[in-house]
Order: sequence, then structure tokens, then C-alpha cells
Amino acid sequence: MLKRLIPLLSTTGASNSITVRLRLDHTPGTLSRVLSVIGEHGGNVGAIDIVKHESTCLIRDISVDTRSVSHQHEILSMLHGIEGVVIQNWSDRTFLMHLGGKISTGIKFPLKTRDDLSMAYTPGVARVCMAIHENPEKARNLTIKKNTVAVVSDGTAVLGLGDIGPEAAMPVMEGKAMLFKEFGQVDAFPICIREKDTDEIIKIVKAMEPTFGGINLEDISAPRCFEIERRLKEEMEIPVFHDDQHGTAVVLTAALINSLKLIAKKAEDLKVVVVGVGAAGTACTDMMLLLGIKNIIGVDRDGAISTCRKNLSPEKASYAARTNPNGETGSLQEVLKDADLFVGLSGPRVISEDDVRNMAENPMVFAMSNPEPEIMPAKALAAGASIVATGRSDFPNQINNVLCFPGIFRGALDVSASTINEQMKMAAAQAIADSIPSEAICADYVIPSCFDKNVSKNVAKAVAAAARETGVARMAGDYSIGPRGSIRELKY
Repeated sequence: MLKRLIPLLSTTGASNSITVRLRLDHTPGTLSRVLSVIGEHGGNVGAIDIVKHESTCLIRDISVDTRSVSHQHEILSMLHGIEGVVIQNWSDRTFLMHLGGKISTGIKFPLKTRDDLSMAYTPGVARVCMAIHENPEKARNLTIKKNTVAVVSDGTAVLGLGDIGPEAAMPVMEGKAMLFKEFGQVDAFPICIREKDTDEIIKIVKAMEPTFGGINLEDISAPRCFEIERRLKEEMEIPVFHDDQHGTAVVLTAALINSLKLIAKKAEDLKVVVVGVGAAGTACTDMMLLLGIKNIIGVDRDGAISTCRKNLSPEKASYAARTNPNGETGSLQEVLKDADLFVGLSGPRVISEDDVRNMAENPMVFAMSNPEPEIMPAKALAAGASIVATGRSDFPNQINNVLCFPGIFRGALDVSASTINEQMKMAAAQAIADSIPSEAICADYVIPSCFDKNVSKNVAKAVAAAARETGVARMAGDYSIGPRGSIRELKY
């Protein structure tokens, strides 16, 4: 019997939390009444801090997790009515985190003396400029290009919010830059551009190549994202990676590698149904084909995608040509019968418990729609699913891209790779899977935690090795001990 643990759905969370500053009279039971009111109205109390002690009152900060903005105001209204309690001010903790942005630049060396200034800036910097002028390749070692990635978005497909524009996309891209730094020690900077024309976006991104060592495309709507990535990879000499596509695909593949160890099925024998064949669904399909799965059926609003269907878009026609080898047709429910794996990248409540029951023995359900998956894990498990993964952090087996992109860029930058190819992506998937010891793998643990920082290190090492093996690595020199202990000069 496969072990499993599905937690209760959390109704409150830090993403909707507030901090309330209260003036509490020195009356017995005042704080108790405050906490009771918060609890009775569904709030979850976190930190309680004393800000100031006065002769007649206490000033306290109380942090409260809530469900939504309306829930915040409900609790504040109830607190306002408590005798002996005055709300001095309150803040939304998420908005507070975003004040002034979430990232900043820093310096690696102090500027405290004239010597420091003469090396960092004029006149010493001129020598470095001329070295790069004589050999532009030296920019990879002598500038921030060595460790810097641009996070590029046009704001047309931001999270589940849709086309909200480049300004509104900035908080997401800043967050992405934070993840790059925290989990991969990669310096990343958000570039949100006010442009939707495919040719113009490509032109803008190409013009940034002198500055950045890699390009992470983010939240660009399909089908434009396919052409943008393809052309940039062809026309640029630095790694270009659309994380919405390939990050999801890499982590899903890692989860599948470990899942197959539990259910004793082979990749080549699986029947897989993919619902939602946009950017991520297409990339997931291609990774699963690379893993050796032969029978993959994509499904859209009109049912199974096959070469028999007319009026397919060029992207879906290409998808049909490399999938659905048996030419199955019909609805999602029809083609899902006897499937071993359901991959959902679509929307909420797409499949039912009956659909899971009609799948093959020990079916796997990867329902990754956010915030509500295609089927809730508890329902899928009740219907007989052996392994369930989602895109949510409050359930086991989260398919989280942060397991992939920091490490994959770390490895690519470390060897000055010119691209991120399929072998590097598969190496990343295998490294993520292998981050869990074989004896620890179970139905609730087929993918490691995103907070396991060893994952990024493992991915970086594997990706760098794959880059060298496939001939796309351009290694820079370093200090090393030469013959008889002599020190070789750093090759810039």
C-alpha cells in the first residue's frame, strides 16, 4: 500500500495576512477578547509583539493570516467594536513587502580609498575596457555578464491573471529575480517591455546580449512565445529559456521518473493524456517523448488532438504529428479511459472521480492548474489514484519550477554555455529526481522540497556536465597550480 498524507485545505495564509497595531487598555482580559474575536471570525493569529508600554495602555502589533481582502476588512471591523481597543493603523503584509520593490543592486568591493576608486573606475577601468574591445569574448569574465540573467516579459500571460501589462508584471518578475539569487546565486534583473509585436520583442531582447549571460523568458502568451524562443535561440549566443514551458516540463519529468519507481511501470508502456497544450503542455509532452513515452494524447476544448482533425493551428498540427500514434478521437473522458497518467495544465474541475476510476490500474494524476487543480487530490486519491501531484504548495508533490530554473542557469553560466539543449534539460530532470534517496521515495514524496538547496546544486552540476558532453560549453580559465608549484596567470 503506497503511503500518503493529504493535508486539510488551508483557508488562511500569509499571502493575505495583515499586521494590526492596537492600543489596548490596561484592563484584564483585553488581549484575550481581541484574540477571541479574531479566532471567531476565521483569522489565524501569528506574531504578537509589544511595541510600547505606557501607564494606561499597551501598544501591540498582531499579525493575522486571513482568507482574502474582504476577510481582512471583516476582522478589522470586528476589532474596531471591542471596548478598550483602538486600531492605530494596519498594513497588508504582502503589499508592505513590495514597497519600493523587492530587489536592489549591490557592490562586490568597497570603495573606501583612492586606490579602490582608481581600479573600479577611472583610470584603471580603461585597461579592462580595451581588453574587452580587443577581444569581446572577455566580457563573459570581466563584466556582470558572467553571472547575470534578464527576466523578460511583455505582461501578456502573467500567472493566472492574463494580459495585465508590463507594469503589473513587474512584481512577478522581481520575485523571479529573488528566486534566482536565493536558490542559484544568479544575479537576475526584471525587464518588462511595452511591446507585443513578435519581431520587435526579438529585436529588443537581442539588443541586450552584450549585458546578460542568459535570457529567461517569462509570462509571454502562446503561441507567440514559441516563435520568440525559437528565433532567439537561433540568433543569440547565450542561453534562452522560456521557464513557463521548460521549467514545468523538467520538474514534471522528475516527478514522473520517481513515480515510475513506485508503480513498477515502464515509460514506453504508458498511455498519457495531456489537457491543455499551450506553452507548458507542449513542452511537457516533448520532455515525456524524450523520456521514452510513445503514446501521448493531447486534449483541447474540441477533444483529442489528432491528424484526423481539420483546421488545426500550425502549432497543434505539429503537436498532432508527433503524438497520438493510434489516432484516438473523442472527448477527454473517452480518451482518458485506461490511461496511466493524467497531466493537467488547463483549469479547475476538468475531471471527476469517475474519470479517475476509468483510468488504468494505479493511475497517476498530475493536476497542475492553479489555484484550483483539475481535480482535488483527496478526490483523486479516493477514486484510486496512486500518486497525485499539483502546482500548489499546500499539498504534497508540488510541481514547482523553482526546483529547475535557478540550477539550470547556474550550470549553464558556470560553463558559459551557448544554449540550453534537450540533454541539459533531461539532465536537470534526472538530478531533481535523484535528489530524493531511493529509500525515501513514496507516494507523497516523489519530488523534493523547493527549499532543499541541494537540489539547485545537483541540477547545476548535472547541467554543466551535459553542456560539456554536448559541446555547448565555453569554459573560461581560472587560477590553477602549474608545474612545480608555479602559479598560472588568470586567463581573462
